[in-house]
Amino acid sequence: MITGEQALAAGLGRGALAHRVKVGGMQRLHTGVYLIGPAPPTPMGKARAAAFAVGDDAVVSHRSAASLFGLLPDNGGDIDITVVGRNPGQRPGVMRHRVKALPRQDVTTIRGLNVTSIARTICDLAATESARDTELAFQEALYRDKTIDRAVAAALAREPCRRGARTIRALIKDPKLTRSEKERRLLRLIKQAQLPIPLTNVPLHGYTADMYWPSHGLVVEFDGWGAHGHRLAFESNRKRDQIMVANGIRVLRVTDRHLQDEPVAVVARIAQALR
Repeated sequence: MITGEQALAAGLGRGALAHRVKVGGMQRLHTGVYLIGPAPPTPMGKARAAAFAVGDDAVVSHRSAASLFGLLPDNGGDIDITVVGRNPGQRPGVMRHRVKALPRQDVTTIRGLNVTSIARTICDLAATESARDTELAFQEALYRDKTIDRAVAAALAREPCRRGARTIRALIKDPKLTRSEKERRLLRLIKQAQLPIPLTNVPLHGYTADMYWPSHGLVVEFDGWGAHGHRLAFESNRKRDQIMVANGIRVLRVTDRHLQDEPVAVVARIAQALR
């Protein structure tokens, strides 16, 4: 991705730039923003192009940020961009969001691109997306980091009257979405079945195992809703499982739906694995 100013600074004249676009060597994505090569832009490329088009203070946010983090699938829509104070003007393919302030702790970077933090992104989703999508993103974030609810609460506290605040508060208070509740629920089932009690949240071969039976070489992991829904999480889980297997440890994965709809079957599978 390159801007017109960058192309000129690199010695590419306006005529040469126009010629490359005409013959397909470059693509014009926005006014003064180009993609080198004929391949279609990736979601990251589209987000970067939109940020270039809006200006240096542009921050990718809302649904677009959630997609880049892998919290929600890319819906192919306009790129959400947040700016502070000024009106960036209308641009095709860009959804503008103006805010009075954007605290430093609410902004992070992905490969050099300014993006709202995961906590801020979830709060923004509550204002523009369905309650279901907001819940799914929150669940996926909890799956990766069980302390994310504290960060979301802190982000909400900085702007308590924001749109969607009620949805966020309901998610934070709902214990069914927390990883610790899943652990407690499954531990209760394990105790009721009179199975050996596992260790929980154990550092193991570079990861943290949700439940671990050392003498049986068995690990149980809780899967988030999107564990198989996007490439980053899918590949991360496969690598994690391979490392465990290479060290002689078997892995069982349990989803929210398994735990809620078929708890007896979950315990039966654990019992079989322990046997």
